[in-house]
Amino acid sequence: MLLFEHLRSRLASPLSRRAPRWLRDNRGAAAVEFAIVALPFLMFVMGIIGISFYFFTANALEHGVEAAARQIRTGQAQKNDLTVGQFRELVCDAAGSYIDCEKVRIVIRHHEEWSGVTPAPCQDADGNLVPSIGSAGDDVADYSGEASQAVLITLCYPWDLAEFFGFLHLGSGADGTGPAIIQATTAFRTEPYS
Repeated sequence: MLLFEHLRSRLASPLSRRAPRWLRDNRGAAAVEFAIVALPFLMFVMGIIGISFYFFTANALEHGVEAAARQIRTGQAQKNDLTVGQFRELVCDAAGSYIDCEKVRIVIRHHEEWSGVTPAPCQDADGNLVPSIGSAGDDVADYSGEASQAVLITLCYPWDLAEFFGFLHLGSGADGTGPAIIQATTAFRTEPYS
């Protein structure tokens, strides 16, 4: 038995004799561990940043549509002959300078009762962004109705930064690519202004 052990140790390759020493050596272990967790960690951080930007933009658009809708709710837009273009500017001014006002789509619908107001989708059946109501020179009153009517304002905004954070699949495409469509909506009954 002793002879067998002696022959085995003699025939063992130099690599197998060094292996235990290499296994005990932990120099460079931190670099290997960091290489293993670096990509998931960076994707996690980028995901947090991407979602934060998304919610920041959505919140800014919600604030913009609420602030501008006050003009319609109180009847000031109707009395002062506010145009669709001017209404869009009010939305963009309240939302912030980082919103590209040229991309903002606004849809305003009204009816005597709430049951008659239908929600406006931001995309058509083909996945294209819906156009804004009318032209920039049209009166907002043509779309917002008269006093004491139910009004629904929908704002659609293609958020191009979603393409940079593609791994989050925020885009409007079937596979999550392309710009994300952010929708901000407000509904109210206009005041009984005279």
